[in-house]
Formats: sequence, C-alpha cells, structure tokens
Amino acid sequence: MSSLLVDNIGELVTNGVGEGPLGIRRKAAVLIEEGRVAWVGPAAYAPAADRRIDAGGAAVLPGFVDSHAHLVFAGDRAAEFAARMAGERYTGGGIRTTVGATRAATDDELRATVRRLRGEALRQGTTTIEIKSGYGLSVADEARSLRIAAESSSETTFLGAHVVPPEYADRPDDYVGLVCGPMLAAAAPHAKWIDVFCERGAFDVDHARAILACGQAAGLGVRLHANQLGPGPGVRLGVELDAASVDHCTHLSDADIDALAGTAHSDGSGTRTVATLLPGAEFSTRSPYPDARRLLDAGVTVALATDCNPGSSYTSSMPFCIALAVREMRMTPAEALWAATAGGARALRRDDVGVLIPGARADLVVLDAPSYLHLAYRPGVPLIHQVIRNGVPQ
Repeated sequence: MSSLLVDNIGELVTNGVGEGPLGIRRKAAVLIEEGRVAWVGPAAYAPAADRRIDAGGAAVLPGFVDSHAHLVFAGDRAAEFAARMAGERYTGGGIRTTVGATRAATDDELRATVRRLRGEALRQGTTTIEIKSGYGLSVADEARSLRIAAESSSETTFLGAHVVPPEYADRPDDYVGLVCGPMLAAAAPHAKWIDVFCERGAFDVDHARAILACGQAAGLGVRLHANQLGPGPGVRLGVELDAASVDHCTHLSDADIDALAGTAHSDGSGTRTVATLLPGAEFSTRSPYPDARRLLDAGVTVALATDCNPGSSYTSSMPFCIALAVREMRMTPAEALWAATAGGARALRRDDVGVLIPGARADLVVLDAPSYLHLAYRPGVPLIHQVIRNGVPQ
C-alpha cells in the first residue's frame, strides 16, 4: 500500500477538530493512503511514508467543492457581457443563444469544453465539481449533455427546465410534459440531481414543483435555482421538497430565511437545505449581491460556488468567488473559505470532501501563501501552488 505524507505545513485547514471554525492546526502534516486521509497531526510526530511532499511552511486546505456549474455548452456570449457593461439589464434571455450553439455542436466539441473548464477549475484548487445540463433542451441533447458531464464528475444535474426552448414558446405546459416524461427518462440514468430555474421568464412555482416531484420519483435529489432575478416562491418550494440546495438567493424575504432556518439539524450542525450563493453572477451582471450576513446570522448553512456558465458568470475560479464574498457579501475570510469547501460538500450532501479528517477523500490544496487569509487578501493572484486529488498530485 503506497502512502504519501504532506509535511511541514505551516497552517492546515481541516474543517474538523482544531483551532476556530476552520479547525486549523499549526506545524502539521497529513498522511494519505489509498486516496484517503489516514492521519492528521503535528509534523513532529508524523508517521513514515513511501513519499513525502514538503509544503515549505505554507498553508494547506481542503480542495474547493464547486456545487453549481454549467460546463456543457458551445460558443460564448462575450458580446452580451459587453452590452451589459454598457448598461443593458440582465434578464436570462441569452440562455437561448447558447442552446442553439450547443445543439449544433458535436459530442467531441462539447466534451472538449467540459474538459477544458474542468482542468481550469482543478488548477485553481477545485477538486469536486457539480455539472449541470440545461443547454440542450431536447430529449437527445439533454441526455448527451449529461452523458458527457458524467465523464468528468459524479455530481451531475438534469436541468432540462432551464428555460422553455423557442419551439415550445407558446406551449409551456407541453414542454413541462416533455421534461417530466421522455426527457427525464433519457436523462435520469446519467444524473444524480434534478434542478429547475424557478424564476419569472423561466418556470413558475407550479411547473417547478411538478418537474421536481417527477425527478424525486425517478430517484434524483433536488436542487433549485431560486430568487435570483427578484423575490418569489422558489426558496420556500425548495424547503418544501427537501432540496439539498437552493441557489442564488439574491432576493430573500424574512419568510424565505425563516424557512431555510427551519431545516436546521437538531445537533446544531447547520441546515439541511443549504443556501448556495453565486457572487460571480452578480459581478458579471451588475446585480445586487446576496446578503450572506442575514443568512449566516439566522443559522442557515451557506455554500459558495462559481455558477460557471457562458452567459452570466464565465469564471471557474473559486478563489475569485471567495474574494467577492468577503468584499461584497459581508462574509469573513473564514466563513467564505468554509462555504467554498465544507459548505459546498453540504450542498451536495457529501461528508467525504471539503474536509481533511481521517477517512475523507485526500483532496488538498497547497497555497503559495502562509495563510488561507491570502485568498481574499490578495485577490486575482495565482496562489494555488499544488493540488492533490484522490491522493494524487495533479
């Protein structure tokens, strides 16, 4: 059995037992065996290993868990971005532009985009990533999108209910029937989750509830795009259906926050339904940022994710999202890092990633910095020195 010791760690973020909410250990080491964390403790007492990586006194943290990304698409929408920066308002309508390009693309073209973006994210410290469909919006294109996504991640999400495609513009009920019937049947074998864009201009609460209920009946877990463009019933629908995560949460009422807080675990470990915040979208659309402070102060579990997509958040950088969360959403650096690691894992209902404790998957990021604080303190600087995923240096 081959073993690897990551040694001479100046500051180790475990999200487990240790100093403060991040479970920090100083002058630490991590032993990895068969892709799992086997031991965590003081470097002075580190066990022998077959191989050793010297962290050089730098900070080491769990790999980022990006629980919301749209990587299966073709083309880009740079012109749309430029128009927004010139003053046009974001409405979500540009999704249909990407649908046309994605339908016209070959499997190999889509696969190349997914692999490029997955590699880009990995180099920036993301070791677990969720990938949605949603730019095919036909039975065949949604199924192939998920099949391609599954080649790069086990966390795949069926988002056939992204928007109503042009050919069904006057028949939304018929499209919902298609999503719940043949499309779901074709997509479910390649998906772990189902998601709906519950928003004006996309799917109303009744359609969203029907689609998500069909997904649950097919064995898929529930996720939900909610309350991005304005107030609405999406968050409360997510709570009603025991969604693992409601995502965006830009416009929240007191009732929305109360509903999320009401899903709290009895042991005080947070809420069953996670609020996943996507500050890259607000950055790219010049929209108001979510008020993370209200959620955190109410005891709601918060995750951070990139929302990587070609229209409203074309970034794969979790460090960038951490910096935005600290600067624009009133999160502390510790809260933002936890949300980007353990919080993302909670949003995927995982306990084997986002933490560095014995038994967890050995996903580690070595920073070119002495502390995790530098992720927000030095925004835009490439601080990811080395990534280890499943115990293997990348």
